Amino acid sequence: MQWANFLAKEAATNRLSLEQTAAFTKYFQTENLGKTKVKLASEFNVDIAAFTKRVGEVYDKFAQNSPELATFNNRDKLEKLQAYLSAKYNSELDVLKPLAAMKLFKSLVVRERLQQEAWVARRICKFLGYLPLALELVGRYLDKMPDLSLETLLKRLEKKRVEHELVVNANSLMPDEYGIIEAFELSWEQLDENAQSFSCLLSLCALADIPLSVETIEDNKKQQLNEQAIADLLELHLLQQKSKGIYRLNPLIRQLFRMKLDKSSEVDEAKTKFATMMLEVAKLIPQQLNSEDILNLTPHIPHITEVATYLCEYLGDKNLITLFTKLAWFYQSQGLYQQAEPWLQRCVELTQNRLGLEHIDVATSLNNLAVLYETTGRYREAEPLLEQALALRKRLLGEENTDVATSLSYLALIYEYTGRYNEAEPLYQQALELWKRLVGEEHPHVATSLNNLAALYCYTKRYSEAEPLLKQALKLRKHLLGDNHADVATSLNNLAQLYESTGRYNQAEPLYQQALELSKRLLGNNHPDVAISLNNLAALYRYTRRYRKAKPLFEKALKICERTLGISHPTTMTVRANYASFLREAYH
Repeated sequence: MQWANFLAKEAATNRLSLEQTAAFTKYFQTENLGKTKVKLASEFNVDIAAFTKRVGEVYDKFAQNSPELATFNNRDKLEKLQAYLSAKYNSELDVLKPLAAMKLFKSLVVRERLQQEAWVARRICKFLGYLPLALELVGRYLDKMPDLSLETLLKRLEKKRVEHELVVNANSLMPDEYGIIEAFELSWEQLDENAQSFSCLLSLCALADIPLSVETIEDNKKQQLNEQAIADLLELHLLQQKSKGIYRLNPLIRQLFRMKLDKSSEVDEAKTKFATMMLEVAKLIPQQLNSEDILNLTPHIPHITEVATYLCEYLGDKNLITLFTKLAWFYQSQGLYQQAEPWLQRCVELTQNRLGLEHIDVATSLNNLAVLYETTGRYREAEPLLEQALALRKRLLGEENTDVATSLSYLALIYEYTGRYNEAEPLYQQALELWKRLVGEEHPHVATSLNNLAALYCYTKRYSEAEPLLKQALKLRKHLLGDNHADVATSLNNLAQLYESTGRYNQAEPLYQQALELSKRLLGNNHPDVAISLNNLAALYRYTRRYRKAKPLFEKALKICERTLGISHPTTMTVRANYASFLREAYH
């Protein structure tokens, strides 16, 4: 396949807009590979900011389908996408030399057959365009047809070419892919109805590794049917096994499966089934993920994303908000707020369009987006959304409702962060009393409300009022959630801060250390909450003049904040100011 054709296929597969496709095919021409964004922007006479923005938009589209691109690191997006495309091009449909193609064919076909029809074997390799995938498909097909002559096989391939040229042209497939298409058609005919239906379902998966765990299927008959379908696809090389329970579908095979699905009378049924399956997986995503959750759920995320991006119309109204919220939680709980935000924004847009403005799910989606804005320090954007959500919840649910208590708490938090303590306090108190009335004294939400009110008292230096509330919240959280929970780490941090503010450094230090270790264990080393713990412990070391211990902690905290929250986030700026103040004190 020519590089230009490859780029065109990649643009179509990743659903780039016309403007994005034009930029993509121009910026990623072969002569531009390896060039920096500064050099390319200069050559194309494009402003560097505009160039970076356009490349970022294209990269984000690709990242939705490719987990290796979605994984965060510091590498330049242009450089990373260049490397990804080059590797994919070289591995996907790399045309072999005639001798290499014959060598591969010999490894796939019984020697006696080749010896009897060596000339025909060469013609088959040429017909298949010397493409490894086509040769693999034909080799597996011949395995199932031991008495089939190579001459008959070639005639069948030629017949398939005539039959499918119109279909190929209608589906934007490239001429140099023809050999694969004919080989695929012969393989398709070998599949029974169950395997064909299963293949069509696989075509709806994202272009990423596919986790298939038949052991989780409770219906024994259905489990056996799926096992047989997977076995049949593996045997014909239409599916590859990467590791236990993880499979890979070649992009072109996926496209051919999708063409079969689109011509099927069961296309809507299959899309509904796939969307429902991914929804059930999404429901397993908790609001706070631990390292094991991330490991187990990551392989499913590209396929949940596929539904959220292209198949949300096949979700019922009552499930619409769930898929987007859970997808956002996956990223939020890892501190990947930029990746979470589009899903929450899309959720607001979809719920308003499909459910109308006066619907409780609209209030929930507004609240969820506002919480993300609050977490990322965008208080002006969060406040009107929270006020809108609160008013809507009161109107639809009445004053005595847990969702109303939640909205009161978040709105109070915004008032607190913007220094409006007199407006925040009555809302915190209302929320606390409401939670107690609705769920009783012993509930995690009561503990959170106690913690919030105590934090406000600390901000306003009312430490004697704050301390009993913080101790009560910590005790309640340990009792209800266990010692290994992120909320327990938050309580430890807050109580330690109070001790530090009142000069009880010996009591503060072990709590800060416990909070830091717990946050690392639960959230990983690069989470914003870990940065906050590092900053707090560093500040304590500073106040007790242990400068050598403080410096690396401040540096780690600032690095994490800048990477996860951005350089302009209030928390980042606070940590940076703390570090600068420390440096002036320690080294002057």
